[in-house]
Amino acid sequence: MSCGPVCTNLGLKPGQRLTVKGKIAPAAKSFVMNLGKDSSHLGLHFNPRFDAHGDVNTIVCNSKNVEQWGTEHRETVFPFQKGAPIEISFAINPTDVTVHLPGHQFTFPNRLGLQVFDYFDAQGDFALQSISWE
Repeated sequence: MSCGPVCTNLGLKPGQRLTVKGKIAPAAKSFVMNLGKDSSHLGLHFNPRFDAHGDVNTIVCNSKNVEQWGTEHRETVFPFQKGAPIEISFAINPTDVTVHLPGHQFTFPNRLGLQVFDYFDAQGDFALQSISWE
């Protein structure tokens, strides 16, 4: 996967939302967006897979504490299309993160108990066009 932009010192707290806009590559296999304290402490590893690691049209989410990955969570609703623009929002809540996708949303628990999400990165078959938070 290609490495994309990295944002630090975001200061996202419960009640705030991070919105990411971009375009999925025409020949996409997968892409990743990570939210957390830093690259070693990820509260949310968000990984839509078109055809990667044995998964087809599946969103795989996880958490990482230093080098220890948690249990994978899979979402079978897959609102992504290769070559298409996409907008994804991550709403920070006290105990979880709500992922807002076109026509679908789901929550992922804040397994690390993070009070503040300072870190975001995007990588893989996705061209980031804008990032905003409120």
